[in-house]
Amino acid sequence: MPKKIRLGILGGGGDSLIGVLHRVASHINDNYQIVGAVFNPVMEENIGFAEEIDVSTDRIYVDFETMIVEEMKLPEDERIQVCSVLTPNFLHFPMAKKLLENGFNVICEKPMTTTYEEAKILQETLEKAGTVFAVTHTYTGYPMVRQMREMIKEGALGNIHKVDARYYQGWLNPVIHEKEKRSSTWRLDPEKSGISCCMGDIGVHAFNMVEFTTGMPVKSILADLNYLYEDNQMDIDGTALLRFGNNAKGIVRSSQVATGEENGLAITIYGDKGGFRWEQENPNHLYVMSDDNPMQVYKPGHAYNSDLSLDGTKLPPGHPEGIFDSMANIYLGVARAIRGEEYNDGEFPTMMDGVRGLNFIEASVQSHKEGNVWIALDS
Repeated sequence: MPKKIRLGILGGGGDSLIGVLHRVASHINDNYQIVGAVFNPVMEENIGFAEEIDVSTDRIYVDFETMIVEEMKLPEDERIQVCSVLTPNFLHFPMAKKLLENGFNVICEKPMTTTYEEAKILQETLEKAGTVFAVTHTYTGYPMVRQMREMIKEGALGNIHKVDARYYQGWLNPVIHEKEKRSSTWRLDPEKSGISCCMGDIGVHAFNMVEFTTGMPVKSILADLNYLYEDNQMDIDGTALLRFGNNAKGIVRSSQVATGEENGLAITIYGDKGGFRWEQENPNHLYVMSDDNPMQVYKPGHAYNSDLSLDGTKLPPGHPEGIFDSMANIYLGVARAIRGEEYNDGEFPTMMDGVRGLNFIEASVQSHKEGNVWIALDS
């Protein structure tokens, strides 16, 4: 087996859900070893957390800048090869940019940056660096999402004419209705979160799911966002109409104040031959619909699935696979890319997915602020 890839981590300490997700995902296929990190801005807590999860404290650094300096002093075959950026949104760009400039591969949480301009600068930086860059749109790693993508590529739905993607959560509902509470979360602080809360946090996942599964780039959007209170500077709910280049239409519905909802990402795609439906809260079922036949249900691990789907399936049929496995599939694809092995272009979202996501986020806000008008996305 190839030597493990040396992994660095920025952020994700303490009780961070995203930190647990990335660490578990990196271990699932035995491809990575955490060798360096800045888990927390407080050094005492940083060291304590490393000890808690049994990571050597020799290369636990006081801050990001120190990590770069010290790692670059090490021989190339000892230093960090790839670094996962799990910090709040406003730190993604400066950290990812400096990592690329110093020749590191990067796995970055979304949104990749807080502005579209930053995303384009990062893209130019990557082109000069020539390293591997992945954006963790985690849901692209589910076997049945991959199966949907491959079946659409093979023409299973024929000409696609309608796409409906939604992502509903309710977690902001207990926070948004009291001024003091809504001022206390960084998600509603534009200085830390960026131009958008709901569309920037979860609407962009639905948008990415649309383009990832259909293979069709969105050409323009018309958005209507909801801020709910005049003193709230960021959207907490929104809808975006989509236009593609082949007369197909679509919609992205997103909310973080959908009372009682948990993590309701779902997508339905309709073509002239049939339709697909997939729901993140029931991820092992891909519903295949037709005018002429009863509904079919595809499930992971069976021989009828595509190579890409089966490659992302770790358990025998009937054993549930979930979010950790999905993120692990992204890490697996990145490992193959770093090692120069062949891989399917659907194994992990790339820099372009991150750029497209920021284009979508800013266009959504612009469309809303200009009176709900159509805004073209860059090609």
